[in-house]
Amino acid sequence: MSNTDTTHEPVITSYAKAPTRTITAGGVTYAYRELGPKGGIPVVFFVHLAATLDNWDPRIIDPIAEHRHVITFDNRGVGATTGEVPGSIEAMADDAYAFIRALGLDTIDVFSFSLGGFIANDLVVKHPDLVRRLVLTGTGPRGGKDIDKVAGTTYLDILRATLTRSDPKEFLFFNRNATGKPAAKAFVQRLQERTVDRDAPITTKAFQTQLKAIKKFGRSAPADLSKLTQPTLIANGDNDRMVPSALSEDLHRRITGSELVIYPDSGHGGIFQFHDRFAPVAVEFLTR
Repeated sequence: MSNTDTTHEPVITSYAKAPTRTITAGGVTYAYRELGPKGGIPVVFFVHLAATLDNWDPRIIDPIAEHRHVITFDNRGVGATTGEVPGSIEAMADDAYAFIRALGLDTIDVFSFSLGGFIANDLVVKHPDLVRRLVLTGTGPRGGKDIDKVAGTTYLDILRATLTRSDPKEFLFFNRNATGKPAAKAFVQRLQERTVDRDAPITTKAFQTQLKAIKKFGRSAPADLSKLTQPTLIANGDNDRMVPSALSEDLHRRITGSELVIYPDSGHGGIFQFHDRFAPVAVEFLTR
């Protein structure tokens, strides 16, 4: 019978309370948060366009962190991470790899959303042995149809949001209808649940560099995803205006044995609108 060390700090399973830490790799100091029980394979979260540590929905993170070691991070030049945003998705994947290795990790599960999914795609193609399980949400493959149009959609919705004094994510992530509007408001409110030690917002220059990298990713030759052997879960809403929902089906066709979940009457943020349905699916997939 082992003695339990009562002085050990309790396990944090609420993202709102996860401390922000830093680690330096290749001259870049990465800001990251971790929560959930240590030990076992961690789940590393890859965040979306313009997002910082504060943009993860706690209703997705917290259920996963109940039983898994969860790590979120700011890529180079974003939020509290130093350096400048790279001009390509591939370079962003190289930075993510440097960060993961600096933490001493040699096997991870990946949870990615949107731009994070593009980065995860490139990471797993280049370092297949690093990733055990892969979750790709609201995303698509390198060279995917209309990915290069993300910038136009994004700028239009930022303008629409500015005119109505709302968060651009309400337009970009959700349908503007009777179900989408309240889901959007609820999501934006959940992102405010953390009240202390909040991250620095992304700079305009960093955001514009990300958009250029996305355009380049959309216009480049497709990667060979048929080589992927990782169990993969793909999810999206059925009406994604940012990264068209058809690209989730495209990923599903390219990645052998992948599972696809499409939520009805929802957009790019379908997994956030349907967090009560999606979180248990993600938990089950990642603990299998």
